[in-house]
Amino acid sequence: GPLKKTLTCVGWRVGASGRVGLSVGDITEWAGDAVVNAAKETLLGGGGVDGALHAAAGPGLVEECREIPEVRPGVRCQTGAAQITGGHALSAAHVIHTVGPVYAAHAPENARALLSQSYRSCLSLANEKGLKSIAFPAISCGAFGYPVSEAARMALTTVASHAGTLEEVHFILYESKTMEIFREAASLVLGDEIPDYSTYLA
Repeated sequence: GPLKKTLTCVGWRVGASGRVGLSVGDITEWAGDAVVNAAKETLLGGGGVDGALHAAAGPGLVEECREIPEVRPGVRCQTGAAQITGGHALSAAHVIHTVGPVYAAHAPENARALLSQSYRSCLSLANEKGLKSIAFPAISCGAFGYPVSEAARMALTTVASHAGTLEEVHFILYESKTMEIFREAASLVLGDEIPDYSTYLA
């Protein structure tokens, strides 16, 4: 119905002072400490969120990524790992790049483990740097083919147990259908929504 259009944002409490938020929007506009890029192993840009973030950040981002040493030819970030760079022209101060699993390339339990590891890698980098807010896309749910409801449960479960000292973990999703699936998963994993939840989204 028409309500779905006006539903900008919903949230839940995690840990002592943390919050997890969900909204539909443009992740390149996030003005918190870090935005997560669902990257390819080269870290040199691509389609989807990766292309959008690189376009919005400007050429400085790919230049900084190129400086990250390769762990093997063509690979600057392995599946499940994360790397941090500056935000360049983005409002976010940092970009945390992670490579989620290509769903069809792994046995389902391995895909699950790698997706969880991607989220954990990002959260631990953010905590290491003392960041307070981070925004994630739905990692692996685009061209990498991960089923959304399963990815949502994994993402939210991982965030709930590994948020550390982050105050705000936000998922900025591309479309309302994905948001509804994440919201359903969050009510299972995180319980009751916070009333009157507001966020760093402009």
